[in-house]
Amino acid sequence: MVSTRLQLSALAGVVALTLAGCGSADSDSAQADDSGSTVEVEDNNGKQTVASPPKSVVATDNRTFQTLSDWGIELKGGAVSLMSDDLDYAQDDSILDLGSHREPDLEKVVEAGPDLIVNGQRFAQFHDDLAKLAPEATVLELDPRDEEDFDAELRRQTEVLGEVFGKQDEGKKLVDDFDASIERAKAAYDDNDKAMGLITSAGDIGYAAPSVGRTVGPVFDILDLDPALEVEEGSEDHQGDDISVEAIAKSNPDLMIVLDRDASFAPEDRDEGSAPAAEVLEDSEALKDVPAIKADKIVYFPEDTYLNEGIQTYTEFFNDFADKLEAQK
Repeated sequence: MVSTRLQLSALAGVVALTLAGCGSADSDSAQADDSGSTVEVEDNNGKQTVASPPKSVVATDNRTFQTLSDWGIELKGGAVSLMSDDLDYAQDDSILDLGSHREPDLEKVVEAGPDLIVNGQRFAQFHDDLAKLAPEATVLELDPRDEEDFDAELRRQTEVLGEVFGKQDEGKKLVDDFDASIERAKAAYDDNDKAMGLITSAGDIGYAAPSVGRTVGPVFDILDLDPALEVEEGSEDHQGDDISVEAIAKSNPDLMIVLDRDASFAPEDRDEGSAPAAEVLEDSEALKDVPAIKADKIVYFPEDTYLNEGIQTYTEFFNDFADKLEAQK
């Protein structure tokens, strides 16, 4: 009997040790899950350590909205007021709206409790405010930098986001499509054509200077376009720089690249006097003899461009550019 009791006691001890060991392993696993993993990337402000995958994401950079949406990234908060209507986010009432850059509601970021804020473009000015309101979050900024090539910056932004969200393959596909669209556009462009960049807003025409002009300017560098008109101090103004139709006609452009700023907004939200860019330009009596008008060599940016200036928008534009010019060869 004594022997039997000793055997049972020893067996109980083994079972207890085994269970204790299992409990310890489960505890370690739980702790590992709680701590999560991180990825180190570099943004405009240096090296950043980001939770991977992030558990709570806030996005305020217009150039990233479509990428995040297409990748199925859930947002706890974002600049919903600045999103184009065709994005799923714009219809998702569960996303806390931080408002627009003109009327921001930055306190919403506290409620969102993010561990990652993808900030930039119109909200870049609020970097420090967001960092103070969400001290536990990484504020990641990947805006195209002025001193770098714009197309390279779009690639960088896409690739870094791919690293952060574990979407490297998807990021590579976006970059490959972008590069292919540029090659098509370059091949379609006639080196003899002199190009002009324009922005229409509220029925007015603004000049988008090569390199620096809002949205349109970088296209001149990427495609190596020959400008029909160059000015010494072009700006990044969202409506373009002042120019008369007489000056446009005198510069005699063979090709026009046009951003219709108002097209991104619902009709009721557009400025008074707004009209489609095609109507403003192609129905202008003063421009009727301009080669680009006569030959129908006008390439318009996608309608939602003003609110969506990311890599997908430029890919679409370059393919439209190639389609238009290839058809005329």
